[in-house]
Amino acid sequence: MTLEEAQKQVDDWIKTVGVRYFNELTNMAQLTEEVGEVARIISRRYGEQSEKESDKEKDLGEEFADVLFVLICLANQTGVDLTEAFNKRMDNKTKRDKDRHKNNPKLQ
Repeated sequence: MTLEEAQKQVDDWIKTVGVRYFNELTNMAQLTEEVGEVARIISRRYGEQSEKESDKEKDLGEEFADVLFVLICLANQTGVDLTEAFNKRMDNKTKRDKDRHKNNPKLQ
């Protein structure tokens, strides 16, 4: 699935199942909450905190998908074409970081 297809699928779902988009501020709060859930899993599963029994069943992929869903909602609401934005960002990162990481002694 392309980003364009994902944006359309989310928009179609919102209009048929979700009734309407939450406002942008609500979705920003939702995005923050979903990112927090990803952070909780990663910090406990891969970091130094111990993982609670109730967190062991949580699916990291599903949490990433929740973040992506709300991010797509915000992109749709604000008129952002994620394909265009992502391609532009990758071009910029490539130009900016062309040699940066190769020359970083911390990454050797």
